[in-house]
Amino acid sequence: MGTTTTIRWTDKTYNPWIGCQVVTEAECGDCYAKRWAHRHHLDVWGPLTTSARHLTKTGRDPLTWNAQAASEGRRFKVFCASLADVFEPHPDVAQARLRLWHLIEETPCLDWQLLTKRPKFIKRLVPAAWLTHWPAHVWIGTSVGIQAAAAKRIPYLVEIPAPVRFLSCEPLVEPVTLLPWLANGRIDWVICGGYSGAEHRPMELAWARALKAECDAGGVAFFMKQLGTVYAKEHGLRNWKGEEIAEFPEDLRVQSFPACSHP
Repeated sequence: MGTTTTIRWTDKTYNPWIGCQVVTEAECGDCYAKRWAHRHHLDVWGPLTTSARHLTKTGRDPLTWNAQAASEGRRFKVFCASLADVFEPHPDVAQARLRLWHLIEETPCLDWQLLTKRPKFIKRLVPAAWLTHWPAHVWIGTSVGIQAAAAKRIPYLVEIPAPVRFLSCEPLVEPVTLLPWLANGRIDWVICGGYSGAEHRPMELAWARALKAECDAGGVAFFMKQLGTVYAKEHGLRNWKGEEIAEFPEDLRVQSFPACSHP
């Protein structure tokens, strides 16, 4: 995590804390962030009342990135948090989350990408002022790897007055339709990707193609992140995650970003 990342839809990753809890087995089973925590001997996965969260010491990194972006006349996209969920209401992170909001407000040259599986808590946990004057450099998204998650989470997301609302359909483990929400500017960006890991969780290319077609019809930016481990293995791809765009089928070589205004 930090100044470099292999996640192609962002420039930086920032984790003020580490740890989370499984939301659905279909989406969270064999979670890469959980595997990362276990490799680093961090016992930070489980229920709010019986497990801890690990607070990190990387608070100044975004300030450095913001200064660099300002001096170079550019912007950096920052994914927060790749190893946790910003909107998980765990008591260990309440103060750290308040510090995060201040840090975000102090770094207007960064486009913060907040991705959550718990959008129902967004209004409760962000600063009250954001609900009337949402920061122009804060994007908000939710994960929808299964249809039930789309139906449950997207209605909360579209209520947020952010300049960019996005969906991460990764890992996509079943066909998902987004048609009810890809209209009237309610969703600005869709990321699609297959599962990467040791388990057999295939993504059919037809599922990705159907999502792309829906985005094309709705004028929504589409980003094909990866084809997944199963596809990569079955087709002998060089990249084990199937994330090298040159190895994608030609019609899925699309990695678009949303159009948005900045302060």
